[in-house]
Amino acid sequence: MNILLIGSGGREHALANAISKSPRARKLFAAPGNPGIATKAQLVDLDIADHAKVAAFCAANDIDLVVVGPEAPLVAGLADDLAAAGVAVFGPGKEAARLEGSKGYTKDLCKEAGIPTAAYERFDTAQAAKAYIRSRGAPIVVKADGLAAGKGVIVAERVPEAEAAVDMIFGGAFGSAGAEVVVEDFLEGEEASFFALCDGERAIAFASAQDHKRVGDGDTGPNTGGMGAYSPAPIMTDEMVERTMREIIEPAVAAMKARGAPYRGVLFAGLMIGPKGPQLIEFNARFGDPETQVMLPRLDEDILPLLLACANGGLPDAVRLKPECALTVVYAANGYPDAPERGTQINGLDLAAQSEGVEITHAGTRLEDGKLLANGGRVLNVTALADTVSGARAKAYQALAMIDWPGGFYRSDIGWRAVKRERGEA
Repeated sequence: MNILLIGSGGREHALANAISKSPRARKLFAAPGNPGIATKAQLVDLDIADHAKVAAFCAANDIDLVVVGPEAPLVAGLADDLAAAGVAVFGPGKEAARLEGSKGYTKDLCKEAGIPTAAYERFDTAQAAKAYIRSRGAPIVVKADGLAAGKGVIVAERVPEAEAAVDMIFGGAFGSAGAEVVVEDFLEGEEASFFALCDGERAIAFASAQDHKRVGDGDTGPNTGGMGAYSPAPIMTDEMVERTMREIIEPAVAAMKARGAPYRGVLFAGLMIGPKGPQLIEFNARFGDPETQVMLPRLDEDILPLLLACANGGLPDAVRLKPECALTVVYAANGYPDAPERGTQINGLDLAAQSEGVEITHAGTRLEDGKLLANGGRVLNVTALADTVSGARAKAYQALAMIDWPGGFYRSDIGWRAVKRERGEA
């Protein structure tokens, strides 16, 4: 099979690693890719916003499957245009991708399908949103409706903070993504990321993970795209997985099919696990980042048949996963998430990558004159696999210590919640 992978981040590097291991993968292309992905795939200079050119590339190179990593091309309808050209695509069409592209759309679907989630309202004016906030009190959550690179959610501890968030969003902080605001009640509990594979007709559980959104140790500072993760999430017991499938995933897949927009690809449910069980925080229409980096090393089968089954139908009854735990730490550029410093040199990756059970993925790098340079906010992911989260964490941080990059930083407490559980302290 010839495969085209769309994307350039750590998620796509992890996908490239998994796809390249498949005996069915004859040729792997990536657009635009990154220096890490280049070790697994042929990078191509392809404008992924030009869907006709992507389709033409697929025809010229006998592409059997396109795997779309990031959300923006999906929301823009790339999967629809490729499917119309006769190309199999892993990823939902434009209407189905609205589950991520519009938080208001998703909340309305939850109401229609009886999916448990926080009470909410949608607003297109700051005055009305602020009045609602004052009527509900704090803590409360304010969200930009559209895509905001994982940063358009503000958990406000006080009413003035929530009102300031409304002004910030309507003031253009997230561009067109902030044309509408969703305000919802704050949910109590423990967060988890849950992933299901869908073929338009049915869904099967894939894996769970737990992300660390805040930039600083102790879950402090502003939200980011994610500073680290581990898999599986201990709170996602067999019972909780079964409830999540029955109460959240399956109703969503059925609702999308009924709307004439069958969901094909991976459906990512951000969950709050509390006294009432699983409640939906939000849906995403693609694999998570950095969750992918900890889920795929645990996959105990060929990934390509799974991706193809999502595109063409015929999913198996279950996915085989290794019993080991995986943990990843994000190495970010100084100044992230506000103003990350670009162009600083990174050394020592070869030495760190030789550590047993460790995999390093590139998230925001570039090569210049033979030097590896930072080229984004989240720059590297250092992932380790072990029998326990504690063991995986020890391996990951040992490898991190071998990397010479004064221009970067990372959290020192990734996996703290799971480690406490393993020690019997939770």
